[in-house]
Amino acid sequence: MTHSMTGYGKAVAELPNKKVTIEIRSLNSKQFDLYTRVPVIYRVKEIELRNSISQLLERGKVDLTINVEQFAKDVSSRIDYNVLNQYKKDIEQWSNDMGVSAPDDWFSVLLRLPDVMKQEVEELDDEEWNIIKATINKAVESLIVFREQEGRMMENVLIEKISNIRNLLSDIAPFEGERIDKVRNRILEELNNLGGIEYDKNRFEQELIYYLEKLDINEEKTRLSHHLNFFEEILKENKSQGKKLGFITQEIGREINTLGSKSNQSGMQRIVVQMKDELEQIKEQVLNIL
Repeated sequence: MTHSMTGYGKAVAELPNKKVTIEIRSLNSKQFDLYTRVPVIYRVKEIELRNSISQLLERGKVDLTINVEQFAKDVSSRIDYNVLNQYKKDIEQWSNDMGVSAPDDWFSVLLRLPDVMKQEVEELDDEEWNIIKATINKAVESLIVFREQEGRMMENVLIEKISNIRNLLSDIAPFEGERIDKVRNRILEELNNLGGIEYDKNRFEQELIYYLEKLDINEEKTRLSHHLNFFEEILKENKSQGKKLGFITQEIGREINTLGSKSNQSGMQRIVVQMKDELEQIKEQVLNIL
């Protein structure tokens, strides 16, 4: 089954004092890259998150966002009176020593100084993390379903493009007989233009056969047909095989290019150009396959 690397998933956890919304997005990438935007309280679990998500998603550029909406929040910061008093004493002493007036509004000055406000650090308990982890897994599952849906659409497109190349390959056959006669007639015409020079007809046939063997495309057609069939076989496998499809696409491109280099007939050249156009569309799709 073909899976896309593009996907989106979302899940929400309702806790007694907060609502946690988890969103996860993925785009195509050669490897697994995870970018996280999570509250400080959950950052201690970031390595665990990376390991679990990488096993589930395998490849792709993944963005994970955790948003927390507090319902009722206790005051988690308070004034450190010892620090506040010490600052006040120091400022008063400095103002006396320097002959500078003390500030009129002490609070506006003191409350802006470092360490006056003590922030209490919220700790993550196991029960909350188990809920968050389960919610993250739901978001990932939603993303995987999205990938499967995208993959099915991509698979249909790829099968159509492969079929188009196969049909174009069969369209080449009528031109092959024409070009043999065309090559023969062109060489004979050139010989006749030389003014009645005698030549060995048997040797001429041997040289003609040698020349036509260089233009023979049967091997390229056979290999191309094999690659097309192999591509479709890989598409039908249970596991998505984006990298392998990429390698097969390269082989298909080589055979099409060789056909183009041996095409000495305008009709064949047009067909090769159409094949290349179909192949480029395949390459664009394959880049996004898991």
